[in-house]
Amino acid sequence: MSVVLGLVVPGLPQPLLAPDRSPHWRVIRDAYDRAAALVQRARVEQGADLLVLYSTQWASVIGHQVQADPQPSWTLVDPEFHSLGSWPYTLRIDADYATAYAAAAQARGLRCRTVAYQGFPVDTGTVVALSLLDPERSLAATTTSCNMYADRGETLVLGKAARDAIETGGRRAIAVAVTSLSSRMHVQPVAPADDHIASLKDEEWNRKLLEILGEGRLEDVAQLARTVAHQAHADSKMKAFWWLSAVMGQHNRYRGEVLGYGPLWGTGAAVVALRPAASAQGQHEFDEDDVERYSGDLEVLESPASSAPSAVPPVSEAERGIVRTDAAPRPVGAYPHARRVGELLYLSGVGPRQAGTDAIPGGPIRDADGNPLDYDIVAQTRACIDNVRRILEAAGSSLDRVLDVTAFLVDMDRDFKGYNAVYAEHFAQVGATRTTIGVVALPTPIAVELKVIAAAGDGAAGDGAAGG
Repeated sequence: MSVVLGLVVPGLPQPLLAPDRSPHWRVIRDAYDRAAALVQRARVEQGADLLVLYSTQWASVIGHQVQADPQPSWTLVDPEFHSLGSWPYTLRIDADYATAYAAAAQARGLRCRTVAYQGFPVDTGTVVALSLLDPERSLAATTTSCNMYADRGETLVLGKAARDAIETGGRRAIAVAVTSLSSRMHVQPVAPADDHIASLKDEEWNRKLLEILGEGRLEDVAQLARTVAHQAHADSKMKAFWWLSAVMGQHNRYRGEVLGYGPLWGTGAAVVALRPAASAQGQHEFDEDDVERYSGDLEVLESPASSAPSAVPPVSEAERGIVRTDAAPRPVGAYPHARRVGELLYLSGVGPRQAGTDAIPGGPIRDADGNPLDYDIVAQTRACIDNVRRILEAAGSSLDRVLDVTAFLVDMDRDFKGYNAVYAEHFAQVGATRTTIGVVALPTPIAVELKVIAAAGDGAAGDGAAGG
C-alpha cells in the first residue's frame, strides 16, 4: 500500500481564519483537526512520509504544474475573502518527488512542469489544507494544479502519474483532494451563523455523495462525476475525485469515514477519510473507460473537419427510438424515459415521483437532512407502476406487453411484502419475468424503482413520445 490514506478536504479559508464565527465553520475546523490526527497516526504507525495534494483552487490553462520550491514562503490574502485578513505561510515541499511526478506525467503524454520560483503564488486551498492537516510540517508535501480544460482522461492520467512517482520512489503517501463538493457560493451577504448550502439540488447531491464515500466507494463517486456535474454545481466537474481515485487505485476497497460536513459560504464542504481495506464495501458496474496515457485534447476543441457542415443530416431522437414524455417524472440524469430497439422497448429506471411536482406518493424515505422518515411502500409501488404505464403508453405500448422487470428496494425486509402485493395486482396475469434486488440507496429519497423491458406496440407512439 504505497498510498496509506486518502483525504477529501475543502479549501476555503474560513475554517483556518475564522472557525468560531459560525457553528458550521467550527464543524469543518473540528473535522480538519480529526483528519490531522489521522495524518499523524499514518506517519507514526504506517511510515507515511509524503502529502500529495491536488487543489481545484490552483487553476492552470497550459497543462499541469507541480510545486517544487523546497520552502515557499509568502503572505496570502484570499481574493474572495480578504476581509478575513492576511496570513504568512512557509511550506515544506519535497522537490525531488515533485520532479519525479512531473517526469512521470510527461512519460504518460501529459504537458506537465514544476514551478520553483520565489514568490510564486500558492493557492488558498493548498495553504489551508497543509496548515490544518500538518501544522508542524512533519511531512514533506507537494501540490498540483487543476487544469481548467482537462477532462476525465487527462485527470486520470495525472493521478496515475502521481502514483507512479510514489511507487518508483518507494514512498508511503497520503493523497489529499482539496475540493468542495458543490461549489456555488452566496452572491449576497449572509451572516456567518446563517450560512447554508446555496442550492437544494446541491444539498441533495452532496449528501448522496457523502453516503457513498462513507461506505468507502471512491471509484463509484468518480464514476458518478459526470452526472453530478450535469445536475449540480460541482467543483471543477468533480475532477479532484477522478485524480484521487486514480492515485489510490480506482476501486472501492476502502473504509470511508465522513469526519464533517457543512456549508462554507454556500459551498458544500466535507472532510472525508478513506483508508485502504481488504475488500470492497459495495460496487456498481463501472462504465467509464479507463485511460493509461494521454494522447491529446479531449472534448475541448473541435477539429476543422468536425466544424465543417455535414453532408448527412443529424438523426432525430424519433428516428433513434428515443421516448420522452411529460406524463412521467423528469429523469434525474442525462437519459430518456425509454428507447425502442427493434420490437423491444427498454425503460430507464422508474421511481414513484410525480410528473411536474416531483412529489413522492407515500412520502420520502428521508428528510432534507438525511434523517429517516416513515413512508408507505404500497403507495410508492403503485406510483412506480403508474409511471411505467404512462411511459409505455407514450411509446405506443402497455403494461400487458411487459416482458421483464428488475425491481430495486432500499429495505428488502421492511418493504418486500407490500411491494410484492401491489406488483401482483398489475402483473400476475402478464407473466413477465422479474428480479428483485436490495440496494443501499437510490438517487432520490425513494424506496423502490423499476427497470422494465416491454414489447413495442403495433401502432405509432402517442403524443409526448420521442422528443416530447
